[in-house]
Amino acid sequence: MQLHIYKTVDELLENIAAYFLHLANESFAANKRFSVALPGGNSPKKLFALLASDAYKDKLAWSNIDFFFGDERYVPQTSADSNFKMANDVLLQPLNIAAKQIFAVDTSLSPNAAAEDYWNRIQAYFNGNEQRFGLIILGLGDNAHTASLFPYTPVLSETVAGIRSVFLANQNTYRITFTAPLINLAANVAFLVYGDDKAIAVKRVLEAGKNTGIYPAQLIEPLNGKLDWFLDEGAASKLSSTTQ
Repeated sequence: MQLHIYKTVDELLENIAAYFLHLANESFAANKRFSVALPGGNSPKKLFALLASDAYKDKLAWSNIDFFFGDERYVPQTSADSNFKMANDVLLQPLNIAAKQIFAVDTSLSPNAAAEDYWNRIQAYFNGNEQRFGLIILGLGDNAHTASLFPYTPVLSETVAGIRSVFLANQNTYRITFTAPLINLAANVAFLVYGDDKAIAVKRVLEAGKNTGIYPAQLIEPLNGKLDWFLDEGAASKLSSTTQ
């Protein structure tokens, strides 16, 4: 695991964007397409806008990148709460990404059927090979959840790679999520976390004793891949000097 701590959010975003470009170009150089699973929530919106900006949009062969979603809210794709809609509005449409490169969760199905359908499409994409994404970008909630792996939910005990539906009783809603074993197959996993309000969660995930039921992000330990945390000074402010 590597920690990357930056003074400002803008510096953080510039560096994770450069990291994204580097990994994509490495994949292209190996004559491979680059498969990326995007996060939801508010934090990645600024990264998506940066990647779609004039400063970055011409730096990659975007037609060689396939986009997935590490989790999705169980809402219509037109909903303001949809992870797909946010990424589509800010990143995918501005870059003119073709529909065949976008793998969104079909939330018109029931939650369990949507999870099964998404898993079938991911397996078909990898054509019988290990479901090893080139990059999975993750956020972190102030309750230490990542993707839709929330504290005390049954999905935390999953031991196989796959997609699952998750019912959040306190929100009376479903989510669709990658399981931790699927995330841990990735070649590269990057947490994007900024803001003082995330500092306690970052400290608990990185420094508290192992308790994945309370701190689900502790489940993320790539098997044969790299794990990077991209933090601003606010999010890293509670970490001890030994961690940094």
